[in-house]
Formats: sequence, C-alpha cells, structure tokens
Amino acid sequence: MAISLRLTEEESILIKKYADFKKMSVSELIRQTILERIEDEYDLDAYEKAMEEYRQNPKTYSHEEVKKMLELD
Repeated sequence: MAISLRLTEEESILIKKYADFKKMSVSELIRQTILERIEDEYDLDAYEKAMEEYRQNPKTYSHEEVKKMLELD
C-alpha cells in the first residue's frame, strides 16, 4: 500500500537527513517510527488497565507463590 504524506521543505530535509543518519530509507524510517508509536500506545493502555485492576484489588504475589500457582516447582 502506498501512502502520501504532505511535508514542508524543511520537514522533508530533516526526515531525509535523519534517515541517512540512521542508515535507513525514508520509507523504512517512517514505517518503523509509526509501528513503534502504535506499540508504545498499546503498552501504555495495557499498563493503565493493569494499574486500574491493581488499584481495585492490590493483592500481590511473590515469585515463589507464582511458581507454586503455575506448578513450576
């Protein structure tokens, strides 16, 4: 799939120079950056949900307790 992106001349130059610095194509730089951003936001959302669950039930387990629960001993 091809995606078009409108940039100012300054933005275009900056992105090209950064891609060169990272030894990547502009396409790969943009693809990688966007996918990392999506992953970061997904991780943050998962963290926030986990923290909300913890706030509602602040029970914690030691490594030993988890090993026993998972029958890893």
